[in-house]
Amino acid sequence: MDVTILNVAVPDLRRGLPASTAQVQWIVDGYALVLGGTVLSVGAFTDSWGRRRSFLSGVALCGAASWAGAEAAAPWQLIAARCCMGAGAALLMPATLAVIHHTFPEPRARSRAIAAWAAVGGLGGLGGPLIGGWLVEQFSWRAAFWINVPLAAVIVAGAAFLVPESRAARRKGFDGPGAALSAGGLLALVWAVIEGPHRGWASAATLTGFGVAAVLLAAFVLRQARTPDPMLPLGLLRAPHVWVAATALTLMSFALFGALFVLTLYLQGVLGYGPLEAGVRTVPLPAALAAGAVCALPLLSSRRPGPGQPPGVRLPVSGGLVVVTLGFLVLATTDATSGYPRCLVFQLVAGFGAGLVAAAATESVMGSLPSDAAALGSAVNDSTRQLGSALGIAVQGSLLTTVFTDRAAALVPGSASPPLTDTLGPEPADVPEPLRAAVALGVREAFTDAMTVTALAAGTVTAVAAVLAARGLRPPAANAPPVPSDGRPVSSRTTAAP
Repeated sequence: MDVTILNVAVPDLRRGLPASTAQVQWIVDGYALVLGGTVLSVGAFTDSWGRRRSFLSGVALCGAASWAGAEAAAPWQLIAARCCMGAGAALLMPATLAVIHHTFPEPRARSRAIAAWAAVGGLGGLGGPLIGGWLVEQFSWRAAFWINVPLAAVIVAGAAFLVPESRAARRKGFDGPGAALSAGGLLALVWAVIEGPHRGWASAATLTGFGVAAVLLAAFVLRQARTPDPMLPLGLLRAPHVWVAATALTLMSFALFGALFVLTLYLQGVLGYGPLEAGVRTVPLPAALAAGAVCALPLLSSRRPGPGQPPGVRLPVSGGLVVVTLGFLVLATTDATSGYPRCLVFQLVAGFGAGLVAAAATESVMGSLPSDAAALGSAVNDSTRQLGSALGIAVQGSLLTTVFTDRAAALVPGSASPPLTDTLGPEPADVPEPLRAAVALGVREAFTDAMTVTALAAGTVTAVAAVLAARGLRPPAANAPPVPSDGRPVSSRTTAAP
């Protein structure tokens, strides 16, 4: 929820807390930057430190940072609070799936728990605009931070009594240099992705960010291949049911979260809805995602090769991606006069397919890994989704801006290009009275043309992902052992901490 809740609060935030465009961008994106950049290294640490301890610490940090954000009096304070919230999320997110992996060792029960995890996560992330819109209209942007404080208190109290502690049975040293290289490389990569649309993808700063990320991540991979006790054993990533499923999650997140960003602009800028009205009209997407996650259960349990093996995920992952692609084909037919019904169909179709993918691909990753690497596997799952979401918003937003600007620039000769915000087009005072109606219609058509291009691009990505999943997620041999934490064919179990 914290990733997307500020999407519809930006206008109120700028009025209530004087901030530049760049500062607002980092208020929104600082959370995703820190979460996406550190979750992998923190996940490796969580397995040894204790999953419940990490979860409680992360929730408490999120609550405290939210309190600080709600009381912020300057933009830099709000940016710092959002970054601390991202650090808290990096602590708690890997622990969630690791706790599920430990609490439900029986494959069928674990599949149900992971489906519930995927459904609730989808409801939170994609329901952020609805919750944020209601809070902004009823109170102010500060309520988007205050809401976390009582939630964090309740979660900490409940988890302290209900969640069992667990950690890896085989303690090993923490790979500090590997963690630093991983965090530095991912932070540079996410930063470049976030800054690319604003600075220019070919700008010196953006290219430097990508170059630094490439060097650090290459050094990280080299260290993991050579050190005797790696943070991320490369053998984990060689299993198709891990890397193919993680790639499918990345590409699905790229398509869906980018589309949510574009759809929110369309509902407010073209259809004229307010923040709450726009948020309400995005509810079908998370609702359909939750339904898809639940419907993935019969498919996951129908073809399970045997104990310790990942379930039959090929059909729900590849089939779900095909359904998501069909949803984007519907969205690509939208024009300036289509109204809301076509958006509704897109959300129901694409959301249902995304639910199938989220539940099945997550179970594929977690079901392929030993208990000793549960939090690390969860971190791989989370980091790929965060990277996909950040890429989706950045790339689709950049593509939307480029196409819209090209289409709209010629509407009023001699004027600047209309800005791409929640109120599209030039100010009425900038347009002669006889031209205003025609220009307004032209701006809406320019935006829907741009949205068509982004929908086709996202649909192409999910279609490619569907082919990859169909080819790569073949059922493993019935006697094949699960992927061990050190890459060698031995079994491993988790023991509960005293």
